[in-house]
Amino acid sequence: MKQGKVYLVGAGPGDPDLITVKGRGCLKRADVIIYDHLASARLLTYARDDAEIIYVGKQQGSHTLAQDEMNKLIVEKAKQGHIVVRLKGGHPFIFGRGGEEAEAVAQAKVPFEIVPGISSAIAAPTYAGIPLTHRGYTASVGFVTGHEDPTKPCSTVDWSKLATGVGTLVILMGVKNLPKIAEKLIAGGRDPKTPVALVRWGTTPQQTTLVGALDTIAVQAEAARLTPPVAIVVGEVVKLRETLNWFEKMPLFGKSVVVTRAREQASELVARLSALGAECLECPTIRVVPPEDWAPLDAAIDRLDSYDWLVLTSVNGVSFFFDRLYKRGKDVRALRDVHTATIGPATAKRLRDFGINSDIIPKTYRAESIVEAFRNEAMKGKKVLLPRAKEARPILPVEVRKMGATVDEVAAYQTEQTRDNIDVLINRLEERSIDLLTFTSSSTVRNFKGLLPPENFESLIKGVTVAGIGPITADTARELGLKIDIEAQDYTIDGLCEAIVQHYS
Repeated sequence: MKQGKVYLVGAGPGDPDLITVKGRGCLKRADVIIYDHLASARLLTYARDDAEIIYVGKQQGSHTLAQDEMNKLIVEKAKQGHIVVRLKGGHPFIFGRGGEEAEAVAQAKVPFEIVPGISSAIAAPTYAGIPLTHRGYTASVGFVTGHEDPTKPCSTVDWSKLATGVGTLVILMGVKNLPKIAEKLIAGGRDPKTPVALVRWGTTPQQTTLVGALDTIAVQAEAARLTPPVAIVVGEVVKLRETLNWFEKMPLFGKSVVVTRAREQASELVARLSALGAECLECPTIRVVPPEDWAPLDAAIDRLDSYDWLVLTSVNGVSFFFDRLYKRGKDVRALRDVHTATIGPATAKRLRDFGINSDIIPKTYRAESIVEAFRNEAMKGKKVLLPRAKEARPILPVEVRKMGATVDEVAAYQTEQTRDNIDVLINRLEERSIDLLTFTSSSTVRNFKGLLPPENFESLIKGVTVAGIGPITADTARELGLKIDIEAQDYTIDGLCEAIVQHYS
């Protein structure tokens, strides 16, 4: 049996982009991933398809596994020869009981590594626009757990010394005990009017920040019904938030956006929307898969020298075509006498990855634009190869044939419906916690509607904004009963994001 190993990996504070490069690499190699409540679910997209995913979330008043059982689980999986990632919110060694888990692994004589993460103690104030140190305010900062009851006789936290011994005080897991903590700090000599900030769900689009003074903040928190996770910042540096608050001013901050694109292609859109402050729920409605039969495409590839034009209408078409080209023992030299046409800059860019510049890139990114471009070419008697999705629109081959060309339309790939995250999506729609649906193709619209219960479809999407990448997608949406609120004028991911930002501006 191979040697197992444990990686205690800090998942960071909530924003999945804040995981370290090493932590991401561990997730990609892991046989088993054991993750908790504060680790972003988006980090699991780095996992291998065959990895075992185990949730051991801890929330206030609800523990999936006791700590001893969790330690045993980690050791047991490693002793079975697995690479185990224990994915922990924040930093494993800052109030995360990572030290206890590491001790258990060490005592079991299992190899292990600790991969640091960005603690919410640092990140949450930063995303709220609060520097923990500042030359004009303080040169010291302290971190403390607020989980202990400040009134218990054997507390390990000396609040009287912390009250005046540190310039900035960051308290994690303390919102429940906030009244007593504030009372102890004031009793220890801290000015009752010291600014305090409470940052809930810091670094995520759900972030909320409440600012007050030490003597009133507990009343404010109760009135606002703040619940964990909350980072408490005590100190004069809180005043800087008025000037340095950046995250909560992002154009899509607080918006919950559903991305229906195939998982393999969703990352670009998710990254762009997240960078604008949105919370993205990946709910791929389609999966891109090989065609039922490779024979027609293989036959076309074997006679490539007989074609005058190769027309590629999507990034998927390019990828599947060249993958099959190589499997037939050929390479790009087989296209030396073939002209190429592509729809859209993304497709043209993917073609350039194989060392070929497209001869035609129309100004607008739809099939009709290639038809118009071909009107400037002598197409009579020409042979055109069109490898694309099995279920694509017929307009392109029909119109090019009218010009006198022979068009061989072959399936390079097909899409099929997938139900990934559909239960989560339906729950969020029922809770009215989704702001925007995005569609990047007609197939994503059709499959989205097919996934929702027809008897509840209208009620589920009521009040939800709908965005389409272009007129074809928008027309399909309207035909299926969705009202299009946002339609990109530039039919690209950049164009879609720009249209969304303009809408919310």
